[in-house]
Amino acid sequence: MSSSALRVAPKAPVRTPATKRTKREQRDESVDKLLSAARTLFVSKGYRSTTLEQIAAAAGLTKGAVYFHFGAKEAVLVQLLDHVENQLIAPALDILKAEGSPVSDKLVQFLRLHGEMGITKREDMLLLISMSVEFAELEGPAAEAIKRMYGLLYHALEALIRRGQASGEIRRDAPAAELASVVVATHDGAFLEWYRRGTQLDGRDLVRATLSVLLHGL
Repeated sequence: MSSSALRVAPKAPVRTPATKRTKREQRDESVDKLLSAARTLFVSKGYRSTTLEQIAAAAGLTKGAVYFHFGAKEAVLVQLLDHVENQLIAPALDILKAEGSPVSDKLVQFLRLHGEMGITKREDMLLLISMSVEFAELEGPAAEAIKRMYGLLYHALEALIRRGQASGEIRRDAPAAELASVVVATHDGAFLEWYRRGTQLDGRDLVRATLSVLLHGL
């Protein structure tokens, strides 16, 4: 038998599902980098003052990558807001709308939940609050998403407060809508103060102080 007969022809490279997943993972990684960079810039600089070039540079990608994955700056913000709704607003609404438990317990659970998220998802919380100010008088997909989220939160808080007023747990000398606004204003203001003062404040202590003021006031 000749030596040539023992040679085995090299196998052609086989494309496996793993190769396709890698491409998908690369795409997802690029999107995640762009979203993370945009969130940080929107919170620190504001939406209007942030450019697509800055988002791309902060993510270590090109401006073309932003256009490829999102098409426009507002689309980046809308996707970030979708994430905020799923991670922050939906769990809060589950607490506020759940049956049973005293009203005060639900308010405590709501504020503690967002207090913990203020530690683990700080930029997401600040993004929603800061964008709610910047988009207050604007129109478009981002403004609509923000208004919808706050509208759901106001509605759930008002219903809970009315229930507390009916049971005598909450004062009745002010309408539920105004009391709900006080809760949201205190909630948002506490996070903004935490952001402004940075390491001077302990997040959990701030949540406790917020709870004390709100519950005794209500």
